Amino acid sequence: MGKPVTRSHSLLLHEPSSPPLSTTTSSSKILFQSRKIRKLSTTKTTTTTTAITSTSTPPLRPLSHRGEIELALDHLSKSDSLLAPLLNSHEPPALNPCTSPFLSLTKSILFQQLATNAAKSIYTRFLTLCDGESQVNPDTVLSLSAPKLREIGVSGRKASYLHDLAEKYRNGSLSDTSILEMNDDMLLNRLTEVKGIGVWSVHMFMLFSLHRPDVLPVGDLGVRKGVQSLYGLKDLPQALEMEQICEKWKPYRSVGSWYMWRLMEAKALANKAAKKA
Repeated sequence: MGKPVTRSHSLLLHEPSSPPLSTTTSSSKILFQSRKIRKLSTTKTTTTTTAITSTSTPPLRPLSHRGEIELALDHLSKSDSLLAPLLNSHEPPALNPCTSPFLSLTKSILFQQLATNAAKSIYTRFLTLCDGESQVNPDTVLSLSAPKLREIGVSGRKASYLHDLAEKYRNGSLSDTSILEMNDDMLLNRLTEVKGIGVWSVHMFMLFSLHRPDVLPVGDLGVRKGVQSLYGLKDLPQALEMEQICEKWKPYRSVGSWYMWRLMEAKALANKAAKKA
C-alpha cells in the first residue's frame, strides 16, 4: 500500500472517487449534492463478551433515513457553539443511494493513488469489460485475469486487491447483506482484512456509501485541518485528541466531519480570492 494522492473533498455522501490506503491524507473528490434544509483485558470471558457485543449491536440509522440529517444538525448546533455558525453558513448534504457495496468497494480500489481523471478513465474501461455497473459482481471480477486488467491500466497489485475482495464475497466471508448489517467496529475489522483496503478507505466507505452517522475519520488530513482551524489549535490534532475534541458531536460525527471539509474549502476559496485582490 503506497501513499495516497492528497486532495481536498468536494463531498457528496455517496462514495469516494479515489480512496487511498493511508491514515494521513485528505480524501479525494466525492459525489455529494447539497440541498437547503436545515484488544483486551485478559480473561477469556471478557474477550467472548466483547466479541458478542460487537457483532450483535446493530448500526445506527443511516443519515439517508428520513429526518436524520435534521436531527444531526439540531444536535450539533446545540452541542458545539463553535460549530453552530458553520452549520448556518453551509448547506447540508443530500444523500445519494448506494446501489451495491461491492461496486463501491471495487471502485474505491480502482481509484486508489490516482488523479481523478486518470481514475475515471480506467474505471470507464473496467465497466466496459464488465458490461456495465450492473454486472460488476464477484464472479465477473474473478473472471478478469490480471493481464486483462493490466490492459486497461489496472496495476498487478490492484488486480490482486480486486480478486481478493471478490473471493471473500464468493466464499461467504463478505456479502452486501452482511456489510449492511454489521456495526461500525465489526465492519472496520472485516473490511481491513481485504488486501488493499485500509482504515481510511473503510471510513470513507462508511461515510459516503453506507451513510453511517457516527464516523470520525481521525486520519483524514482535511478533517484534521478543519478541527485545527475551528478550535484554534497550534498543531494538527492526532487521533486521540481528535476523539476527545469531537466527543461532543456523537452520534453524528460523520456530519461534523463533513463540515470540516466545507470549512477548509471555504478557507481555500477565501485565500484564492485574497491573492487575486
